[in-house]
Amino acid sequence: MDAQRAQEISSSSTTANVTYNGEGVYIEHVDQQNGIATIHPLNAPNNKQSVSVTSLMEQ
Repeated sequence: MDAQRAQEISSSSTTANVTYNGEGVYIEHVDQQNGIATIHPLNAPNNKQSVSVTSLMEQ
């Protein structure tokens, strides 16, 4: 995924099916300049992490 698409998903009111390492995640915030997204697993909202947007997959 690229940073622009990650930003579109995080700003959208609809839910997109996004995975990180095969696990469904929610994109909280995207730093487009650095290509980093703050995410959390759908089943663990307190488990936030920052990852490269290129490691995110849209299903």
